Amino acid sequence: MASRQWRLVVVLLSAFLILGFCSAADPIRQFNWQVSYITASPLGVPQQVIAINGQFPGPVLQVTTNWNAVVNVTNNLDEDLLFTWNGIQLRRNSWQDGVLGTNCPIPKGQSWTYDFQVKDQIGSFYYFPSLNLQRAAGGYGGIIVDNRSVVPLPFPLPDGGDITLFIGDWFNKNHRDLKQQLDQGNELGIPDGVLINGKGPYRYNNTVVPSGIEYEAINVEPGKTYRFRVHNVGSITSLNFRIQSHSLLLVETEGSYTVQQNYTDFDIHVGQSYSFLITMDQNSSNDYYIVASSRFMNGSLWSRVTGVAVLHYSSSKNKPIGPLPDPPNDLFFKEYSMNQARSIRWNLSASAARPNPQGSFKIGSINISETYVLRNEAPISINGKLRATINDVSYSSPDTPLRLADNFANITGVYKLDFPVKPLPGAPRIAASVINSTYKDFVEIVFQNNDSIVQTYHMDGYSFFVVAFAYGEWTEASRNSYNKWDAVARSTIQVYPGAWTAILVMLDNVGIWNLRAGSLERWYLGQETYFRIVNPEPNNRTELPIPSNALYCGKAYWPKNDTDHGSASSLLPSHLCSVMAILFVLLSYLLM
Repeated sequence: MASRQWRLVVVLLSAFLILGFCSAADPIRQFNWQVSYITASPLGVPQQVIAINGQFPGPVLQVTTNWNAVVNVTNNLDEDLLFTWNGIQLRRNSWQDGVLGTNCPIPKGQSWTYDFQVKDQIGSFYYFPSLNLQRAAGGYGGIIVDNRSVVPLPFPLPDGGDITLFIGDWFNKNHRDLKQQLDQGNELGIPDGVLINGKGPYRYNNTVVPSGIEYEAINVEPGKTYRFRVHNVGSITSLNFRIQSHSLLLVETEGSYTVQQNYTDFDIHVGQSYSFLITMDQNSSNDYYIVASSRFMNGSLWSRVTGVAVLHYSSSKNKPIGPLPDPPNDLFFKEYSMNQARSIRWNLSASAARPNPQGSFKIGSINISETYVLRNEAPISINGKLRATINDVSYSSPDTPLRLADNFANITGVYKLDFPVKPLPGAPRIAASVINSTYKDFVEIVFQNNDSIVQTYHMDGYSFFVVAFAYGEWTEASRNSYNKWDAVARSTIQVYPGAWTAILVMLDNVGIWNLRAGSLERWYLGQETYFRIVNPEPNNRTELPIPSNALYCGKAYWPKNDTDHGSASSLLPSHLCSVMAILFVLLSYLLM
């Protein structure tokens, strides 16, 4: 009898240990998305728009630092689909990146579940569909990663709350027509307008804005401060953001708290995200214009590429009055925007994802392991097709995702590790060419823009330090101008025409990671590559194994590779832990 009692004690202790282990796991938040087309007329022309759960823009994905997001996606479109998470680093888990180098598409009529952790991150990001210019049809939404309670914000909690704004250019053609236009060798041209939260411009000028267009109105309370999270989700156009008579206090960009500075207007380039604190301190009997207008584009036709929403005070009795607030007048001073970009500095004393200052990582004391000079040109014809290049290579996605090919020893010839790390003489080519990088190298990347438009570049899996901008050609002497003290860390950066931008990044996230142009046009035409970062000692500490629900395509398909299939993630969902403990107790009791 005593022996049975002791066995019962052991069983109960084991169950408590299971529960204790499981309760220590990070929380899980689940999202269920039905992705489908709806008919909408943002600029007065009915067209197919990609919606999530019937919403355009899609729902906000809100989690807290270190939480796990489980996103069940059902593809009700009539074409393949993938989602990518712009700025979420997906530590150890490029399997969830949602681009063609890492994932097979979700076929029409089917579902797939993304499962990732927002490890050591805070801030404002967004998601969008990554295939075939689908972002030009919608399908985007916000990601908010809140601070843990033990990590204070570097500013008072805004008493008015959070407001998310999506600004972006918009074409009345659907994304398939835009794709066909590029396939036929024609660039996209001038957009038909700018949307704010999926809606057309307020009718501030009867000769410019057609009647009957629904516009966005942001309702606010006098005297309160709001955190505006603003994302440029457009296709090709840099936008200047401003709110009539209100100051924009910059506090965060793409997961980094910044030195807090006031601006009257702010340039937000394609793919970029910012947070501003805005206080409702103006005459509360009036409404005010919220404006997003095109930048760096000449010609009267571009004047239509302006989005206008209304900031509505709860006590207001009057519509916005007067002309729109003026955009920057820098026609003869091309460094206005660049100087604004240089003014964005990392808040070295603020804690971010962890309760230690952001500035504890000293980039000035780390030696550079490798330098990549990546030069882009205006689109050209290669083999009779309109293409865009980096270092004269125009990327073409193979049928088999690169990371999937790497997982199986019997799959070869999918890509080559021959991407040139600097411009070299030779004819432009189309290829699946990848950068072979070394784990934990601290690398310098210089983007040289030889095109006539502003470029942006985004790097999945990472944030990087933006150390310099300048006009002209980069040389090694340019390093003398680098800011290695409080350079801001972010994931999307602009490169001005005829200029260069330098970044530094620690390659400590194992996987295959996409580096791409933010412009949908340039990205589709081949302006991208991948960084292949492999730990020479493979283990689950530096990269998670292939997920058990992985999709297969190209040279990789399930029957062929069944015996090679990797194990599922060792991270067990927390809601299963209590079930396991109960089953363990019951089974053990029955066996006693």
